[in-house]
Amino acid sequence: MSTERRILLGRIVGAFGVRGEVKLESWTEPRDALFRYRPWILSHRGEETVVPNAKGKLMGNGSVTARLPEVETREDAERLVGAEIWVLRSQLPPSKPGEYYWVDLEGLSVTTVDGVSFGRVSHLFSNGANDVIVTAGERTRYLPYTPDVVISVDLAAGTMLVDWDPEF
Repeated sequence: MSTERRILLGRIVGAFGVRGEVKLESWTEPRDALFRYRPWILSHRGEETVVPNAKGKLMGNGSVTARLPEVETREDAERLVGAEIWVLRSQLPPSKPGEYYWVDLEGLSVTTVDGVSFGRVSHLFSNGANDVIVTAGERTRYLPYTPDVVISVDLAAGTMLVDWDPEF
């Protein structure tokens, strides 16, 4: 397996029907965009399996189902519940200028415009109103990922400059 950075795009959450289809939780947008990325690397119970040609669809109720090679029965599908679906970072299309994949921001050193270090980007999440940057330094901070807060990002230098009160 490649040592390239991987992106977690979803997981298998259940069996669907009796012919080995699986129900998926997808973190792509739209949810069925998960099928644009191939191959998948399934990680389950300490083992990894490359799945070169998963096929699936978005159901009318919003759920996502898939057919995987060599998964032919409901019992086969049930054994895969909990498996994580990973792809290599290089499989994602290039981001547009000024836009970034969250995974590319993780690990960046975060400094305020006044030179105060907030540590590094631990992870990001969406709260519905906006995306939130979580930094890990001398303490954990939560910063809105908005243009008035994030002044600049330099992936090559591994830095993010923010305008945020260190006391907040």
